[in-house]
Parts: sequence; C-alpha cells; structure tokens
Amino acid sequence: MSRQTVVVLFGGRSSEHSISSATAGGVLAAIDRDRYRVIPVGITRAGAFVLEQDDPAKFALDAAAMPEVVDNGTRVRWPEPDGDRMLRVIAADGTPIELGEIDAVLPLLHGLHGEDGAIQGFFDVLDVPYAGGGILDSAVCLDKHFTKLALSAAGIAVAPGITVRHREWQENPDAVRERVRALGPVVFVKPASAGSSVGVSRVDAGEGLDEAFRLAFAEDAKVLVEARVAGREIEVGVLAGRDGTPARASLPGEIVLTSRSFYDFEGKYLGGDGVEIVCPADVDEQLIDELQRTAISAFDAVDGRGLARVDFFVTADGELIVNELNTMPGFTPFSMFPKCWIASGLSYSELITELIEAGLNS
Repeated sequence: MSRQTVVVLFGGRSSEHSISSATAGGVLAAIDRDRYRVIPVGITRAGAFVLEQDDPAKFALDAAAMPEVVDNGTRVRWPEPDGDRMLRVIAADGTPIELGEIDAVLPLLHGLHGEDGAIQGFFDVLDVPYAGGGILDSAVCLDKHFTKLALSAAGIAVAPGITVRHREWQENPDAVRERVRALGPVVFVKPASAGSSVGVSRVDAGEGLDEAFRLAFAEDAKVLVEARVAGREIEVGVLAGRDGTPARASLPGEIVLTSRSFYDFEGKYLGGDGVEIVCPADVDEQLIDELQRTAISAFDAVDGRGLARVDFFVTADGELIVNELNTMPGFTPFSMFPKCWIASGLSYSELITELIEAGLNS
C-alpha cells in the first residue's frame, strides 16, 4: 500500500501555542508511519508557516520549558487552488524545495486562528482536505457565548450565566457587578474565545472579580460569567460518522478534583497536584447511555464535523448540563479525549488514523 502524505500542522498565534506544539509531539510519535508520510509544519507565534523537525522529543510537554515553534527562516508555500497539491518550502538560504504532493492536513491548532474556523476556511479555499472540525462548528464552539445559544436552541441544558463585553465593563462596572452578584456566591469568569483554561478564574463572594475580568479581557473582548454548577465533571469524546453514518461517542471520563478549586491550566498540563483523570468514569450503564446520547445531540446541534470533546456537569439529581464543546481538544497521549477513546477500544495511533481518514473522505 502506498503511503499518503499528511501535513501535521501545529503551533499558531493563540495563547495555546505551546499546548498545540505538545499535542504535535504526541501525534508525531504515534502516527502510523507505514500508512502515512509525515511533513511537520509549524506556525510561529508571529504567524509564519515554517518547515519543522520531525522530532517528537523536541515538542515534549515540560513545565520548565514549554515547547514552541521558533522561526528557523524557512517558509512553507501551500498549493494553489485548481492546480497540483505540491507543497513547497523556501529554505533559509532562499533555495526553493519541493516536498511532494500532499493528501491531507491534520491541524492540531487550539484557539484563535486555528480552532475558530479561520484555518479551516483557508484550506477550503485551497481545496486541500483536512481533518477535524469545519468552519461553522469550529467558529461556534470556540465562542462559548454562541455555543450556549446553539445548545439552548436544541433544548440542551447549559450553565446559567451572562456575557459581558469589554465596553460594558469599562462604561458601567457597577452594573456588571450587580449582574454577577445575581448569579450566586461563586462564579467562573472566562474568555468567550479561549481554551485550555487560559484566562479563567474562580471568584468567591465577589473577591477578585476585577482581577478576573482583567485576566479574561486580556484574551478576548467578550467574557462569560457563569454560576458554579455543583456536580461531577464528566467528558465524552465524539467522532463524526463516515458516508452518512451517525456520530459515535466514547465512554465517559471524569475529572476528580481532590484539592484544586477547579480544573485550571496547571492541573491540565503541568502536573499540578489536586486533580485526577479517571477513565472510564465510575458511572452506571443508564448514565453512560444518557451522556453519550446528549454528547451526540450537542455535536449535531453545532453541525459537528470530525471530532469534539463534550464537557458535562452531572448534578446530584442526575441532570446533565453541557459546559462546552472543544472541536480540537487536548490531544496529547495523556489528554482526556484520547483516554476516553482508548478506554472505548481505540488506540491512540488508531484514533489519529480515524481522524485523518475521516478528513480524506469528508
């Protein structure tokens, strides 16, 4: 069987640049090299497309030195529409090099310019197949405000909350504080369009609210303030079906906080104490079925394509509240999305193949 050529694309201009790079390290180590020829392409923080080293170790997640795409002077030249799919690179010394025709791109990008529909639109214009979410579901799901609107319209429960724009906070902060107080004693302040818990704060009894807004507005001009929902934090992976078949959901996994106040960036990626990832979650068959059905309904509500991780709160009385959807969830070997699929019988390498093949056939 001849190998297909896949561009693994990572890095990017968002605050989640290093997490994307770490995800690439995991994928480069596990992708089926008998099936795919891999071309690693990084995006620097400034937005330059560069030819990267095919070295998983270079992008290992390390709290002391987070992985990063550094400008090495190369420049990638993407194929033009209605032509061949030859990927070219200009070497640092100006020499043009042909890297071969590509079959698909696997974008491992988080946040703005990568998970918001922008890069998806770019490849649609180039007529280059790509894995993962499309323009619409990516754009809707990155913006938590519009995610909630789409889910609510589909009859899916979401956390009570408000949306605050930077202009409102600047012009009348006291009125905003009143709206926040009405949500209850504990709230979470989060940027509307950021992931990996970047810029997210927990606020108790109003203490630190101004600082929470400062951190969130540093990421986005639109911020969500949500009431705390008491319940278990459970997540389900969804993969789109192929050739008209329905999407399917993984077994659920659970985030168990033992001492941390919420699942923040340090707990997710830097090995912080006080959090455990349990997969599969300790839930009965009835709840598994409800979680999987609701996850697929949420995926359909946003016109999901490719994949998503659906994050739930499960209250003491059994109510399912969807917190958010991620169209390119954390994808390191230790992240919840791969763990859920591994528990469901799909290895990390097989999961990567599944995404690429779905992109080739979409």
